[in-house]
Amino acid sequence: MAFLFRNKTNSPPQLAKHLSESLQKLLAEEQPSQKANELCANYLSQMKILMQGTPEIQVEPEQVFQCIQALVQENLIRTLARNIHRLPFEARKDTQFIFGTAFRYKHPGSVTPEPDVLRFILEQQPDVIIALCNGYMHRESASPCGSILREALKHEAVAHLILYDGQAEDERMLNLSSEVTSEPAKRNGVFWRFFDWIDKSAFEISSDAFNTFRDILTKHRDLVLEFLDLNFDDFFRTYHYKLIASDNYVTKRQSIKLLGEILLERAYYKIMSRYVAEPEHLKIIMNLMRDKAGMIKFESFHVFKIFVANPKKSVGVQKILILNRQALLKYLTTFCEDKNEDVQFTDEKGYLIQQLRNMPERPVPPPTPAPSAAPAAPAPQAVQR
Repeated sequence: MAFLFRNKTNSPPQLAKHLSESLQKLLAEEQPSQKANELCANYLSQMKILMQGTPEIQVEPEQVFQCIQALVQENLIRTLARNIHRLPFEARKDTQFIFGTAFRYKHPGSVTPEPDVLRFILEQQPDVIIALCNGYMHRESASPCGSILREALKHEAVAHLILYDGQAEDERMLNLSSEVTSEPAKRNGVFWRFFDWIDKSAFEISSDAFNTFRDILTKHRDLVLEFLDLNFDDFFRTYHYKLIASDNYVTKRQSIKLLGEILLERAYYKIMSRYVAEPEHLKIIMNLMRDKAGMIKFESFHVFKIFVANPKKSVGVQKILILNRQALLKYLTTFCEDKNEDVQFTDEKGYLIQQLRNMPERPVPPPTPAPSAAPAAPAPQAVQR
């Protein structure tokens, strides 16, 4: 079919119109015909060439702008986001490129912090971002939608939309990124679906969803600090139950490692302090340190050390450590001996052993800082591994 298009050059508005019409035909068919698939694939390929160029065809900035403008005018951004899983393989790849280009493009003279198309979506069509997240519901769309989302997540307003999806159905994103959110996120929002996509999906979906999940939680620290503070109990209960307790080795290991990175991030000191004050959290981590898998034990150690090194341990945490002191000392002496060439690890292990030995016989209530007291000591440095 490609020869039918060889000598026909469409302008960006014409191309977008033809693409829109062919998409409607494809979506109207329960089982798309080969002709419908080829038409959509060819129009998307032509659009990609106009935006990317070839060794023979140089990209013209004005033409790129016209392509993006035409995509918006024909409502193709929304249609493609919702239906990318129904496109043929090469068309999905071309759609991924088109979205990536559109989400990076800023017209000369633009004064908004986000690229023009992304700003339009945040203000007028926030459901596009949710539709891209829901791409993880289909094997075919998981990878292209994930790539598009991670490009969009470079902008805080996109992370805000995902985290607080469902908070206010009619609220536009124009002011969301600058407002202080005072209520916990709704549990029916799209962010909470990531836990199941990571835990229950096929490997390629799970791993891509986890990469996006990590970006949501690490790219914009002030936003995430507020979110975790407001949703502390729900978030960590779900994180423990769905991810850390997962039967999937990769999911479990990645989740423990991400937990350690979050707790050791200086910007999240407030969250770390709340987390390590909970005796139940310590029990979870101590049980993980007994896992059969060496790397699960190793990643768990980097969370366990935060509990032990904390100078303001809660009474509940102290009780567990004192009760299990002798068993922990014995266990840590031979813990992960295959890592003994790692100088930083052996130094940290030795420090924890000394801290456990120096703990009192009975729990001591942590000191209550005076109102004028100096800021709390920073969290331990993250381990580079």
